[in-house]
Formats: sequence, C-alpha cells, structure tokens
Amino acid sequence: MKTAVSEMTRDRFQEVFGDALKLEEPIARYTSARVGGPAEMFLAANSVSELRRAVELAYAQRIPYFILGGGSNVLVSDNGVSGLIILNRARNVRFRHTGISVVCTAESGMNLSSLARQCIAKGLGGLEWAVGIPGSVGGAVFGNAGAHGGDINSVLLDATVWEPGNGVRVYSNEEMAYGYRTSALKRDQQKARTRRIVLSAELQLGPESVDVLTARADAFTAQRKQTQPGGASMGSMFKNPENYYAGYLIESAGLKGFQIGGARISEKHANFFVGEEGAEAEDIRELIAEAWNAVRQQFGIEMELEVELVGNWDFKD
Repeated sequence: MKTAVSEMTRDRFQEVFGDALKLEEPIARYTSARVGGPAEMFLAANSVSELRRAVELAYAQRIPYFILGGGSNVLVSDNGVSGLIILNRARNVRFRHTGISVVCTAESGMNLSSLARQCIAKGLGGLEWAVGIPGSVGGAVFGNAGAHGGDINSVLLDATVWEPGNGVRVYSNEEMAYGYRTSALKRDQQKARTRRIVLSAELQLGPESVDVLTARADAFTAQRKQTQPGGASMGSMFKNPENYYAGYLIESAGLKGFQIGGARISEKHANFFVGEEGAEAEDIRELIAEAWNAVRQQFGIEMELEVELVGNWDFKD
C-alpha cells in the first residue's frame, strides 16, 4: 500500500490518541459495500472534540484524511487508503422548542435513520423520508441526501463545519447552496480543496401526530423494500441525469443482472450494485465503468457517480 505517513507522524498520533490509533486497520467491515483494503492509520472519534482533534492534527501534519460515517456512498479500494481514516461516532442529539417548531441539533456521526426514528417517536415531522437510509447526519448534510420527495435542504437551518486552516464556521442553509445531491462543500471538494468536515447540524422540525408520521415512514420503508435490493450495497450508484432515472438507463442498456467477479447489477433495481461473498472493490469499479460506458454509447448520456471512490486505485480504463 502507498504510504503517506512518516514514522514521526505516526509517533505523534500515538502520543495524542494512544491505543485508539490503529495501523493497517481493515476497512471493509465499516462500509455498507463490505469491500476494501486497510487504512494506513485509523481512529474512531466518539465526540465532536475528538473528531476536531484528529482532523486538526492530520491537517497540521499534512497527511490526507477521510471521514467515514455510516459507510454508505463510498467504495474503498482493495489497495487500501493512505493517510488517516476517521470513523465518526459523534452521535449526541438534543432538541429545543422555539414556539412553533422544534430545532434538533445532531452531531455529524449520528445515524440518519435512527435520528428520523427518534423524531417520529417525539411527534416531530420532517425526517420521515430518511427512515432506512444508512448514512450519517454529516454525510447527509454534505451531499444533500434525500428520498421520497424530501431532502436535507428542506429541514436544515445551519451546519457547523470545520475548515482547514480557519477553524469552525457556521454555514446557513443559503450558504450551503444545495442542489440535487450536492452542496457548496461537496462542489469545493471536487475542486481538490482540502476536505471540510461537518461537525453538527441544526434541523427544523414541526409537530405532527406520531401515528401519522409512523404510517408515512412505514409506507416509505415498504416501498424501499419492494424496489431496492438488500445485501452489501452502497445505495444508489449514479445520480439521476436530468429528465432520466439512472436505473432505467442502465436497465435499458441491457445490464440488469450483469455480473463481474463477485459483484452484480441488481435485478431489482439497476442503479444498485450488490456484492456477494468474495466480491472485491475492483469488481464493483469495473461494473461502474461498464454501466457508464454502455449508457454513454447507447444514449449519449454521461452519468455522474453518487458514490465516492476512496483510496489507492489502479485505474485500468
């Protein structure tokens, strides 16, 4: 595996984090795809302060870092990941009443689906669409996660973000400049800027009947089970192109059920790629290339990945 960390830097991290720091930690078990090689260095951050301490040290030591939340929407290379992987377990949640609404402040490592269930139990509407989504609050805020006609943009008041070299800054909803599965933070990252980190988010929710919210969430769950596969998957592989559904395009290209190695394009929904026992990340990446090329050749549409490729890839195409 390519190394990005000097012995002196490793010693510094061990001095700060002790036994919490792990070297060459297998990452597959922390991701929904269940594939991928080891992280050169690995830390689990159990609070926002630990998360900040880890990214600030990584930035100061000039080593690459990546945050794992729920482990969905990422595909980790079989060759592993150079630098530092931080598993975000900062999950504190609190609620405050503002009169006509309730503001939920959730730390970025909180599971989005679990948070939605908590809100439903309290009779707070606005997140029912998120039941069953495996990602974290931080990932959802970063990528404007959404489903069933709802998304983070519709409930976010502001997000507290750590910026490399500048410290902590609060972004309003308007400053996040949300679009379909994207945000100002995500667009800046794609310009190769050093990665910003969502620490927490304030979500505005409204009072509603628990029975009504539960029924709505149950309907969404039933629809999800009917239309999406189970098993080791990362969620939707491609964003829906304008005026099209990615799954429809991939199916129309004749690739539903297509398999490479231990990975296949789901027969239930062609925008979901499922790994079977023995699957490797490279199998999935080759499926991605096959689907992208087939849709481009047959329909002239260049699809955009919703999943992020992480780590040391040896691209063959």
